[in-house]
Amino acid sequence: MTCTVVGWVDLFTRPCYKDIIINSLRYCINHKGLMVHAYVIMTSHIHMLVSAKHGYLLPSIIRDFKTYTSKQLVKEIQEVNESRKEWLLNKFAFEANRKVRGKSFKLWRDGFHPVEILNGEMLYQK
Repeated sequence: MTCTVVGWVDLFTRPCYKDIIINSLRYCINHKGLMVHAYVIMTSHIHMLVSAKHGYLLPSIIRDFKTYTSKQLVKEIQEVNESRKEWLLNKFAFEANRKVRGKSFKLWRDGFHPVEILNGEMLYQK
């Protein structure tokens, strides 16, 4: 599955932003039933091979992951010495206003583009 930043913004260029993603994945593994088989953090998106433990729903886990990381990433952008701070916050505010959801910022694109892995060849490709 893939989680993509709105507008394909190259957000994950700083270690502090990647750390938020990694720490949130760890939390979801330990407390929400997420099973991460592989992942890679690209500059504008995250690819993951994931599943949910029995009794857990993957869409719910990913919803919570995206909600939490969105808030934490915006907070980090506001607090660190980010040269693109104003541009990033304006971009995420613009995207939130386009969707009219009552949110101040929208960091992630809707959905998470799941692809079911049906065989070893598909797994190797991913």
